[in-house]
Amino acid sequence: MQKTEKSIEQLIAEKHTAALHHGFHLWPQLGTAMMPALGDFRWTADLILATWLQAETGREPENGLEYRIGNSGGGFDLLDFKWLAREQWVPEDIPVSTAISLNRRPTDRKIEIPLPVYGGGMSYGSISEHIMLARAMAATEWNTYTSTGEGGYPDSLTPFKDHVITQVATGMFGVREETIQKAPIVEFKYAQGAKPGLGGHLLGDKTTMAVAKMRESVPWVSLFSPFPFHSVYSVEDHKKHIDWIRTINPTALVCVKVSTPTDIDMVAVGSYYAGAHILQIDGSYGGTGAAPEIAKKNISMPVEFAIPKVHRYLVQEGIRDEIVVMASGGIRTAYDVAKAIALGADGCVLGTSELVALGCTRCSNCERGRGCPFGLTTTDPELTLLVDPEWGAMRIANLYQSFASQLVSILRRLGLRDISQLRGRTDLLQYTKNSTSRG
Repeated sequence: MQKTEKSIEQLIAEKHTAALHHGFHLWPQLGTAMMPALGDFRWTADLILATWLQAETGREPENGLEYRIGNSGGGFDLLDFKWLAREQWVPEDIPVSTAISLNRRPTDRKIEIPLPVYGGGMSYGSISEHIMLARAMAATEWNTYTSTGEGGYPDSLTPFKDHVITQVATGMFGVREETIQKAPIVEFKYAQGAKPGLGGHLLGDKTTMAVAKMRESVPWVSLFSPFPFHSVYSVEDHKKHIDWIRTINPTALVCVKVSTPTDIDMVAVGSYYAGAHILQIDGSYGGTGAAPEIAKKNISMPVEFAIPKVHRYLVQEGIRDEIVVMASGGIRTAYDVAKAIALGADGCVLGTSELVALGCTRCSNCERGRGCPFGLTTTDPELTLLVDPEWGAMRIANLYQSFASQLVSILRRLGLRDISQLRGRTDLLQYTKNSTSRG
């Protein structure tokens, strides 16, 4: 018994050493039984380890880790697909497409991405510049996009500008005409699913000299974004916002990020008539350790309820095929992505899963300047150096590769040849208390 305990201690010590050198190779070997404090019901130890392994190898784990669902007791974890019999699968020699368009209107710029996912807003100050750079590099490699969040647009992202979405949020931090002009997509953040009605916040501990300069604020003073935009109280006001962006950058697509109130269907229709190309509906399961628990767990509608509500209403209005609906807020796995699309979304926006790929253990210390032991959600110059941007880009790209192969497999087993054929196919889903998604 003593020998076994010593062996575990050695493995943990080696894991810690590997972490400092961006390895973590021993994580999957430790197994969840040896890591009882890792994870929570949504992000289980299995999911954290499996996501790390996918970022390491570019494919789903083959060591028994559950990489498809968590143990939340609800949401996507209780949805499964109705798999076809093997003889009805799409043969391996027939190509399957996972590409989606980000503009379904008959006019304006046409943008297509090879996977139905892109990176969500994580701002400078909430994460390090190295992480922003890694995400931009990975987006460029995959010909997709990543969002700056509301903290401004660091100069280091400029070489990757064709794949960077710039965000305009209620605090207007770092919003400049020159960054809007070089962005292919401009995102308005009206509300965030993890903290609707509260606005954004960045405590003074993380508002360093560099962050304050980028956000045009005072160093070491907490920053709070109001809720809502105090110039927008109607669809007409919303349209003025979009017209403002289109005046500065006529070729940019406009994305509108909103939370999921009970009237989210009306919000969706309003955004369409205001001129938005993309509607991002952000559910309550998302956010980092910086989002208040009381908000994440008690405010807003779970995204799996909001998606079909929005989809059905847009269909009834006859405008579903003219606006792209992207779901976010707790999208963890390729199976979550596929289920969200089956409920009615066109694609999904990823956030936390990219951080888990880089070493996030869900310790919820995101709000503190030195709180992140892996150099992810930090503004500390020493901790920032723990993540090499090229290494981070490689891992995020590998995670996308794993998601791509899984999505193709899901489509084949459902008899579909294009990801668009899955949209709104709730008939392919079933509710089960013992969901395994194994097929």
